[in-house]
Amino acid sequence: MNKILLAAVLSAFLSGGPARADAWKSTNPFAAESALPYHLPPFDKIHDADFAPAYEEGMSEQRAEVDAIANSPEAPTFANTLLALEKSGRLLDRVSMTFGNLNESNTDDAMQKVETDMAPRLAAHSDAIYQNPKLFARVDDLYKRRAVLGLDAESLQLLERDHLNFVRAGAALSETDKAEVRRLNERLSTLATAFKQNLLKARKDGAVVVSDRAELDGMPAEDVEAAAAAAKARGLDGKWLIALQNTTIQPALTHLKNRALRRRIAEASAARGVGGPDDATAMIAEMVKLRAERAKLLGYPTAAAYELDDENAGTPQAVNDMLRKITPAALSAAKREAAELQRLIDSQAKASGRKPFKLEPWDWAYYAEQARKARFDFDEAQVKPYFELEHVLNDGLFYAARELYGITLKERKDLPAYRPDVRVYEVYDADGAPLALFVYDLFARDNKQGGAWMDSLVNQSKLFGEKPVVINNLNLPKPAAGQPVLMSFDDVTGMFHEFGHALHGMFSNVEYPSLSGTSVERDFVEYPSQFNEMWAREPAVLAHFARDYRTGAPMPKELLDKVLAAQNYGQGYATLEYLEAAMLDQSWHQIPAERAPAPAAVMAFERAALKSDGVVYAPVPPRYHSPYFSHIFAGGYSAGYYAYLWSEVLARDSGSWFHAHGGLTRANGDYFRAQVLSRGRSRPTKSLFQDFYGATPEIGPLLEYRGLSLPKTR
Repeated sequence: MNKILLAAVLSAFLSGGPARADAWKSTNPFAAESALPYHLPPFDKIHDADFAPAYEEGMSEQRAEVDAIANSPEAPTFANTLLALEKSGRLLDRVSMTFGNLNESNTDDAMQKVETDMAPRLAAHSDAIYQNPKLFARVDDLYKRRAVLGLDAESLQLLERDHLNFVRAGAALSETDKAEVRRLNERLSTLATAFKQNLLKARKDGAVVVSDRAELDGMPAEDVEAAAAAAKARGLDGKWLIALQNTTIQPALTHLKNRALRRRIAEASAARGVGGPDDATAMIAEMVKLRAERAKLLGYPTAAAYELDDENAGTPQAVNDMLRKITPAALSAAKREAAELQRLIDSQAKASGRKPFKLEPWDWAYYAEQARKARFDFDEAQVKPYFELEHVLNDGLFYAARELYGITLKERKDLPAYRPDVRVYEVYDADGAPLALFVYDLFARDNKQGGAWMDSLVNQSKLFGEKPVVINNLNLPKPAAGQPVLMSFDDVTGMFHEFGHALHGMFSNVEYPSLSGTSVERDFVEYPSQFNEMWAREPAVLAHFARDYRTGAPMPKELLDKVLAAQNYGQGYATLEYLEAAMLDQSWHQIPAERAPAPAAVMAFERAALKSDGVVYAPVPPRYHSPYFSHIFAGGYSAGYYAYLWSEVLARDSGSWFHAHGGLTRANGDYFRAQVLSRGRSRPTKSLFQDFYGATPEIGPLLEYRGLSLPKTR
């Protein structure tokens, strides 16, 4: 992780003098490196009150370090400039990485206040470093002489990345334009923080409360119990609470027979952030305008052009072309799927004497599950007992990693976590050597951001002799006490996806922390994670973990074959809802500032953009509507949501390579680890893929994996 990008506020904390500094060092857990294995943060000693002073002190230290570099009387060298910069801000790293994760996964009012207070000051301090003319002059001097410096490949990559980061931050602009970039960055950081906190509140406020148990007809018993427990946790004894997940379509819609309740849940989900106390439209309108203004100052016609210039895609046109190439196949498949579901609705209405109705978004998952059952002769309720959490975790996720890479994981209950249900594992390499710590936070709760993600608490680097500490966050519904955690196959796939990110972080073997692990382009970072998804449906792996939690009996081969055969069912819907969101992201960021809509017109802009892109299809809403599209308005993926599909092309090509070379073997895993997973950003990532795959990316394996085909051309 780039230390400069993590840089924050100027320090006012030390104004009390040496005595105050000594007091700070003796009481704050961030003052020194953690004494725990792998420098795991001492969660049992960290309190909310520790964060702000640690940020302040960390910024004071880094600012002094950076000023010393910029004002050095010595001629710039790699060691006294780039390496010194890389070594700066160690305290800042500790507090930033720990706070960042805790604020996402276990936030409270005090942490949200710290985030709100710090966000604009973090942006200001980062700009103060990147726009420092003396510091940039030193970096620029080295960059111009890079061909004669005799640097190794990774050190040259560090120099080129740092120079680019300075230029993209406005280091070469006039002082007037630099000041305007600083103003925009401060405001944008404030807005992104507000959007994220608003979304957490909107997700909580949008939860649907059910008073009549009969309305939950069709919902699995364990889900009903979880809904009752969630209601009780909010003081709603005797009721059931359907909490919302990040996406537009909610998991509960798959099972609920009550169409009115399905509609209520779907509408509550889609209405998040539109009007009322949780309205997000003003934030969206302002962010879009300010991002476009900043891009123009930095020499780009749009925010998308600015963002994509530092991605593998390169240009908005390249992204548009890729998305449009997939759209006809996805739309055609979705319409075929919809026609099948409409026939099912009509036939059931005729058989029961009821009036038929038109397929709506809240109907799709319910009837798709019935169609899947009819076509493949099984339903989700039948297979869920075979996807119990502990079996999936130990006999699936960890088993596949052991077969591919030789690693083993051992739970460390002696190490502190920030909640009782958060797990900590020590990871050992094939030769038994300690490799990493892996922290696992599995369950949903009101104070946790939605979705699933990987983060780092300590970055691997040879420079500091540090091994990685990485964390996966999921949002599985927590069952009632004593009940098993039964997962859908989508949940299983998501678990494998996030563990792919974790492996990318744990296998990192680079010199510099800013080039470590997942510190790569957004349209490459999803490549290892989406590649790892394939092992969830690999027959040898699936057969190993798909066991009935009640008896231990393996899933019958007939059912196993049906589960595998069913994986491509519904890919028209899944691909189209994703494409709608990815195109919407591009629409927001491919407009100049003067075309940014007013708050009242945000949703109209969204509708017009989707229509213009030719992806409007009423039964299939976008995976995210704008007011809860956290990836692009709070999650660092602005103009970058396309990255999942771009990366999946690489992932499916890699899966094809594995199968062509013998599949699930140590030799294949070790080669992939050596060529891709261990390299971080120590080399250009395009080269990493091509050196592994032996060719440029091909779209065919992706279409095959999703069961799609492009329309034939004459």
